[in-house]
Amino acid sequence: MSEKETKAPGEGIRSIRSTGVFRLINFELYTKPNKIIMGIGLTAIAGVFGYIAYMRHKYENLGYYVAVKEDGREEFIKKRSNWET
Repeated sequence: MSEKETKAPGEGIRSIRSTGVFRLINFELYTKPNKIIMGIGLTAIAGVFGYIAYMRHKYENLGYYVAVKEDGREEFIKKRSNWET
């Protein structure tokens, strides 16, 4: 590294000389974080996980389970108590 090429602390990989193809393929390494986009992404992921948890909870409350028959077929059967017979 010569005298006129001073690198600021914290620049990391952005300070290394590289080709345009490398920068195009590894775009995330050279961009600065965008907090608005990150917030939108976190909200979207939290919404998806919340919806999956809600649907799973709703499904489990229906009272069905998967039973495997003798021929290998899977069938949804309603849970019932032994007292109901």
